[in-house]
Amino acid sequence: MKIIEKITLIIYSNLMLIASVIICMIIFRWLDVDIVLSLVKNLVMSEVASKIILGVSLVFILLSIRCIFFDPTSKQESKDKQGVLLANENGKLMISKETIESLVEAVTSEYKTAKEVSSRVELDKENNVNIFINLVVSADSIIKDLSVNLQEKIKRRVKETTDLEVKEVNIMIKKAVQEKQKPEKEQA
Repeated sequence: MKIIEKITLIIYSNLMLIASVIICMIIFRWLDVDIVLSLVKNLVMSEVASKIILGVSLVFILLSIRCIFFDPTSKQESKDKQGVLLANENGKLMISKETIESLVEAVTSEYKTAKEVSSRVELDKENNVNIFINLVVSADSIIKDLSVNLQEKIKRRVKETTDLEVKEVNIMIKKAVQEKQKPEKEQA
């Protein structure tokens, strides 16, 4: 939200708070209606004050209409949350975060020592791709080599498939599990 919108929202909220308090005070008979009406009448009858009140009222009417009928988040922001929009002379292409996540999981499944994977993709305003991976590996894996290979291969695969540059591939090894040995058959 822009600074001007924040300031006007604060002013608008305070005015509504004051009006609500005055109405409650009138209903509970803590404030006389005649006093409030005479104050409003004096403000409206004064030429300078009435012009200021009219200007402020028109601004708040326009702000109210904007807030009611127009979503404050831009369409571009909502598209950025979904994925990356690429455009060329033939049209547009939206590559979703889920597509990139499934590419990451496909690459990870090629490694036998990677047992379980979950990934999350974040996109910044410049469409830089940041990938976060949670990984369960087998106990006999060489974690450093596996992670370096995964990072390089994921960056290369995403670039080849989507033509997007991956800024970072962050891997978190959640645990290393021991594979269960298959029992050998006893010979008689």
